[in-house]
Amino acid sequence: MIEQEDRKDDDFRLSCAVSEDLEDAISHGILVSNLAFRLSEMLGKSRDFCYEMAVAGMLHDVGKLRLSEYLYGRKQGTLAIEEMKYMRMHPKLGYEILKASGDYSQLIIESVYHHHENYNGSGYPDNLKEEQIPYGARILRVCDVFAALVSNRPYRKAFDKDTAIRMMIEEVRHFDMRMFLSFMQMAYDKEFEKTEKFIRDANHKNVFAFAPLSEQELKELIPGTGTVFA
Repeated sequence: MIEQEDRKDDDFRLSCAVSEDLEDAISHGILVSNLAFRLSEMLGKSRDFCYEMAVAGMLHDVGKLRLSEYLYGRKQGTLAIEEMKYMRMHPKLGYEILKASGDYSQLIIESVYHHHENYNGSGYPDNLKEEQIPYGARILRVCDVFAALVSNRPYRKAFDKDTAIRMMIEEVRHFDMRMFLSFMQMAYDKEFEKTEKFIRDANHKNVFAFAPLSEQELKELIPGTGTVFA
């Protein structure tokens, strides 16, 4: 009887963890997708490239959804060593998911796989540095870090934009400098107000709780939405 209850409790915890992670993944994915598209534009890339990066941004953390059952400690803001080892598996898991589907380009797949590489070689999974890191992954690295800093976490409130940028400057060795400077220019452009509104709404509730985005609003937030979610 006790074993049955323990099993039910574990199943419930896992179900809750997966649900919470899915909500976080969608909200975070939409934000990174928008940032990656806009930054790609700032860097002068083609429209097709920008759309591909929007897809990569939406899917960059898909591998985490396979890890929910191992990561209960994340809600306390700390991950045990064993949990951290699991967390560092998510780029590879994401790569495997996207590769197996056969629906995504090499640009998207390699950007997802390497989005935690740091420009100085201190990242993972392969400790690549500088130009060894795929171009798209360098874009995602900047966008992903900013999105994480300006978003609420179970263990802290979101940082405001200025504080987030200041914190990134302190760790600028992790980023491709050309991309980081372009990102700062983008973040203080008037067009960024739409993105900031999404950030405020997402932090106030969650992506499922606030009023659903209309098709037009979604297209404005993530240009090329028809391509991204087709």
